[in-house]
Amino acid sequence: MSFDPSRQERLSGILLHVTSLPSYGGVGDFGPAAFAFVDFLHAAKQRLWQVLPLSPTGYGSSPYSALSAFAGNPLLISLERLVDDGWIERDRIKGLPGHEGPADFGEATRLKLPLIEEAAANFLDRATSDQRMAFQKFCNDNISWLPDYAMFTVLRRQFGYASWNEWPSEFAHRKHDALTRVLNERSRELAIEQAVQFFFDQQWCALRSFCAQRDIRTLGDVAIFVNYDSADVWTHSEIFELDEQKKPLRVSGVPPDYFSATGQRWGNPLYKWGLLQERGFDWWVARIRRALILYDSVRLDHFRGFEAYWSIAAEEETAMNGQWVKAPGYALFDRLKAAFGELPFIAEDLGLITPEVSALREHFGMPGMRILQFGFADRGGHMYLPHMFIPNTVAYTGTHDNNTTLGWWQNDATVSERANVQTYLQTITNDGEIVWAMIKAAAHSVANLCIFPLQDVLHLGSEARMNTPAAGLGNWTWRYNSDALHPDFAKQLAALMEMTDRDGVHPETQPPPVAQTTAANAID
Repeated sequence: MSFDPSRQERLSGILLHVTSLPSYGGVGDFGPAAFAFVDFLHAAKQRLWQVLPLSPTGYGSSPYSALSAFAGNPLLISLERLVDDGWIERDRIKGLPGHEGPADFGEATRLKLPLIEEAAANFLDRATSDQRMAFQKFCNDNISWLPDYAMFTVLRRQFGYASWNEWPSEFAHRKHDALTRVLNERSRELAIEQAVQFFFDQQWCALRSFCAQRDIRTLGDVAIFVNYDSADVWTHSEIFELDEQKKPLRVSGVPPDYFSATGQRWGNPLYKWGLLQERGFDWWVARIRRALILYDSVRLDHFRGFEAYWSIAAEEETAMNGQWVKAPGYALFDRLKAAFGELPFIAEDLGLITPEVSALREHFGMPGMRILQFGFADRGGHMYLPHMFIPNTVAYTGTHDNNTTLGWWQNDATVSERANVQTYLQTITNDGEIVWAMIKAAAHSVANLCIFPLQDVLHLGSEARMNTPAAGLGNWTWRYNSDALHPDFAKQLAALMEMTDRDGVHPETQPPPVAQTTAANAID
């Protein structure tokens, strides 16, 4: 089901990362809780489910610091569904962390992941001929990345999960003889890792099919940069700015901004954009092809980096000392448009946005993002308020990088910001009203799309914040409680969607209201 965010269609959706679902096993996954959430979306007349990157995560469990730009996170695979499919016995999954409490990636990796691999081994041994054909087709369709990712995963485990540049040189530098030995001696492990990815695709596709049946589309997320310790850099080191020892020369980040006085030093290796352009942006074409298989539309994280990116010398400890370097954004998106037609992209254009960045986004018709929380700081922030919106916009109360709306109001908003909120919305008499007032403001706006973090829909405070940029610990672990999706929240949202024409029913197609005949105006 295709979806072009730039189309003039008024829709609404909810931002919830899969790991935040109250799934069995200690971390949210594609199991029963995901299907229950889709039912909640449908009841609330929400037409979009926005997720963060579904990639396998490394240190810190950040979805924006992935081990692969192409693979899926094995921890998102539901063990309950593997039991239902017959790949593992129900008794084997007993004793795992439960549905409640923060996501525990360490425990899930230690306890859940071995069971998923056990199920994959059972699949390899017991699959029917039709199932084997489906698996083989999946492997063939993803041959450009799947074998290398499987080998990266097997070697990473063999060498104690050290970064690939710390492996023995013959493996770090991908010597032919060394990789051939792995193919010959570790074929079973490699096949298991590919079967795990097959499980991921099967379960995610089943969930997306369930979404489609309820007229809900998926909005994915593509991080502009990839992690240094990733299958992508290990496999394609030639397209990144690395030295002869394959260590980064310059790394990514952003200068000091709203989130951090010293900027954010992300540390991802930078692309050799000139070489990529000479090669027709082949790696990016493959990456977007994979994303458009997984999602109906895609949010491009850190869009401004496609026009110019902040380049930091690798030895710098902060992002304060860097420089802006131009990127070939027009050439890249022209190539992607030639490959895929209209580009179903949303541009994350937050932060220091120059006229050149806006011109690039507008040239390709991509909607930008507006965060209501940003609109009340001072007059310079008014572009984030609804009266400044244009239709080709995605309005958010907040994102995964913001405090929740209630948490912002209670803990972060200054006296002047709170006064500005009162002036603009004029309905806030207690803390309980701020969230709904902000949701209504976004829904009433002319923005074609508005998206609410589930934390705001549930009226949760700072305890439910997903991520604090530049903070090293405590991020990405929030999960909602199993009983949190109360029907009253769905009814409240559904009524608002109907009144703001975001329920998918086009007003111009509806018949005019029929005048009611009363005793006073009846004609005998």
